[in-house]
Amino acid sequence: MTPADLSRTVLHAVRRAVDEDALRAPVPARVRVERTRPGGSGDYACAVALQLAGPAALPALEVARILRERVAAEPGVGRVEITGPGFLSFTLDAPAESDRAVLAAVREQGLAYGHGGALGDEIHQLHHAREVRAAVTAQAVFRLLVAQGARGRTTCEQAPDPDWARLGVTVDAYGTPPTPLTEIRPVPAGATAGELLERLGPDAARWGLLRAAGHDRVALGPELLVQGRANPLFRVRYAHARARALTRGATALGFTAEAAPYGESPAAQAENAATAAYDPAARPLLDLLADHPGVLLAGARHRAPDRVARQLEAVAHAFFDFHDSCPPLPAGDEKPSAAHRARLAIAEAAGTVLAGGLSLLGIRAPEHL
Repeated sequence: MTPADLSRTVLHAVRRAVDEDALRAPVPARVRVERTRPGGSGDYACAVALQLAGPAALPALEVARILRERVAAEPGVGRVEITGPGFLSFTLDAPAESDRAVLAAVREQGLAYGHGGALGDEIHQLHHAREVRAAVTAQAVFRLLVAQGARGRTTCEQAPDPDWARLGVTVDAYGTPPTPLTEIRPVPAGATAGELLERLGPDAARWGLLRAAGHDRVALGPELLVQGRANPLFRVRYAHARARALTRGATALGFTAEAAPYGESPAAQAENAATAAYDPAARPLLDLLADHPGVLLAGARHRAPDRVARQLEAVAHAFFDFHDSCPPLPAGDEKPSAAHRARLAIAEAAGTVLAGGLSLLGIRAPEHL
């Protein structure tokens, strides 16, 4: 069960409680679950009982008890506890169960993993100044919103810079359109699109413009072009390229992540890949893959593509740690095994998440570096 799955499960429990007249309160549009903080109980926590206590005219602890009995019986949920003034803390089934769901979701959804319809009822008009960082940020935010089901358009205060098109930026209209507007006004880059394209090219320029939070100044120096692990953009793209190289290497050795000896269905193959020879070194990477949909949704809600960039950096870092500790390809006379298939499945999922995240930022993910 992914965090998005758990959020939907809790929301379904709220609806059931309201339908059964056990809870008299408006059903929220969405329910937020977060990974438990260090020292907390369970894998995830949710404050929905505190949110509903006032409208329901019940103590938060009573609302939590009503919801707990409805969530605890759901598949994938191992244990539900009530902590503090009414927080629900969830312990999911054994990690292998959650890992299977995550890897299967990535394999099934591909580059669209993490996309959804959470913002399907929202319409946005993103309005920005005639400045390159504002334009690129607005375009990235628009992509994130659309990936979560929202609709809208981007508008600029003045006629757009012709060089923006080379950065993948389009503007639907310019001038002062009718309100309401969502203003996109990050700290200006201090350079024009033409200057950045000449010095850095489109991919490095977009990364430099999007990597920092909107209230921070951007770093747009030659370090963005360094082909080494000290450069976060290179590290992210190299991790993707390495994941794709592992797939090619496995094919050359006669095996794939989903190839199993008895012709199992794709679902059974994904299950075996996630279960076989699980190694604790995979945990950080698997957790980041599970968190990816939540990061994309948060990036859209908070108009913060920098959150996506930092998530990709974390995935790349965890990928290399996993790769070095658990090689997905056999070495020497070693023969491909279930462990290698399992590791390859995780590596391929990481590559897919990296490519999908870069795509949302408007940055290419080459298969060869």
